Amino acid sequence: MKGLILSGGKGTRLRPLTFTQAKQLVPVANKPVLFYGIEALKEAGIDEIGIVVGDTAEEIRQAVGDGSRWSVHVTYIEQEAPLGLAHAVKISRDFIQDDAFVMYLGDNILKSGIRSLVQEFRAERPNSLILLTPVSNPEIFGVAELEGERIVKLVEKPKQPRSNLALVGVYMFDTHIFEAVEAIRPSWRNELEITDAIQHLVEKGYRVHPHLVTGWWKDTGKLEDLLDANRLILESIDARIDGDLDENSRISGRVIVEKGAVIRNSILRGPIIIGENTGIEDAYVGPFTSIQKDCRIRRTEIENSIILEGSRILDVGARVDESLIGRGVAISKCPPQPSVYRFMVGDQSEILIR
Repeated sequence: MKGLILSGGKGTRLRPLTFTQAKQLVPVANKPVLFYGIEALKEAGIDEIGIVVGDTAEEIRQAVGDGSRWSVHVTYIEQEAPLGLAHAVKISRDFIQDDAFVMYLGDNILKSGIRSLVQEFRAERPNSLILLTPVSNPEIFGVAELEGERIVKLVEKPKQPRSNLALVGVYMFDTHIFEAVEAIRPSWRNELEITDAIQHLVEKGYRVHPHLVTGWWKDTGKLEDLLDANRLILESIDARIDGDLDENSRISGRVIVEKGAVIRNSILRGPIIIGENTGIEDAYVGPFTSIQKDCRIRRTEIENSIILEGSRILDVGARVDESLIGRGVAISKCPPQPSVYRFMVGDQSEILIR
C-alpha cells in the first residue's frame, strides 16, 4: 500500500500567514501539521509516500526532504493548480500504479492515527474506505448520507445538508478510483470533487465502506481549529526541562523547555512547549501555548496561542490570548505620548482639566 498526501492549496482561511508560508507547515505543538500525516502513514506501515504540491512546492521540499528522517521514501507530484482532490488523485496515477493507497489531506490531524483503519482495509478489501464524523456545520464539508451502514449519497459542501456526517480528510482506495476520476466532470467550483468520484463508485456497485471516527479529528485550515488541535496535542505531552530555569521562576503542569531556552523570573503553567534558544523574562506563559525556537517574550502574559520562530513580544504589559503569531514578528508597546488638547470654545465658557 502507498500513501498520497495532498499539500497543494493556497490556505486562504489562514491568510495573511499563508501568503508567506505553506499552510501544511504551520506548526501545531511546535511540529508542522504535515509531519503528523507522514508519521501516521509510517506508523501504519506505509513507507512509499507521494506528496502532491502546488505553489509552495519548494518550501515543502525543503521541510520534508526525501523522507529519510521518517525512514520513508517521498516522491513529489506537481499539481499545476488546485483543481480538486480528485484531480490530485488523477495526476498521481504514475506514482500509485496498481497499488491500493491512503489519501491523506496534509492539513488534517487524526488523533488515533490510521493503523487500525489500514488493517481493516487490508482485511476486508473493499474498493474504498471513507472516514466519517458528526459535525455541527456539515455545509462546509463533503457530507455522506447513509442507510444503515450503506452509503447512498455523497455531496460536496451541500447548501442544505441531509446528514451531519462529514468526510474526514483520510480516504483509502484501490485502483478503481482512477476509473471514477476519469468519469466525473468539474463541479460548479471548477474542481474535480472526490465526493463525486466516490459517488461514481457507489453508483457502479463498488464496495465503499464507511467508518465512523471515534477519536478527535481536526482540519487545521482555520485559526480556531489550529488552536484547538494545538490544545489537544499539548494535553498529551510529557514534561521535560532541558533549558535553563532560574530559581525565581515557577512551573506547574506539563511543561517542555527545550535546550538553550532561558527562563528568568517567569511563571510557566502547562501544558506548554518552549522552543530551543527562546528567552522568557518577567513573563507569564499559560496553558495551551506553543512557542517555537529563537523567540523572546518579556513582561507579557500569553496563553492559548502559537508563536512561530524568531518572534518577539516585548513589554506589552497585558495578556495575549487565542493568537497565531507568524515568523519574525515584533510586537511591543509604544511609549506613552504627551497629552494634547485642542479646543474651539465659545464665549464665557469654563473648562476644568484634572
